[in-house]
Amino acid sequence: MGSEVPEFVVAALALCAVLLLIAGLSWLARRTPGLLPIPQGAGALVVRGSLRLDARRRLHLVEAGGHQALVLTGGATDVMLRLPPPGA
Repeated sequence: MGSEVPEFVVAALALCAVLLLIAGLSWLARRTPGLLPIPQGAGALVVRGSLRLDARRRLHLVEAGGHQALVLTGGATDVMLRLPPPGA
């Protein structure tokens, strides 16, 4: 006559709760810029900006080792244009 819940039901509910928590934190981490910072070491590749030109092509401003470049991706070929240093 007791209203006890079977152990497998409690375990299944706990598993669902943990999976939902992991999925929620993953979703939050992907949508919050700066929540998981990327270390900026010497020679690190950093995407400074990105611009969608059309349905397939994007223009990216990237920096690596103190040098900047524009990279066009998504077309028949990818194109990179190295930018001169500031003040040059």
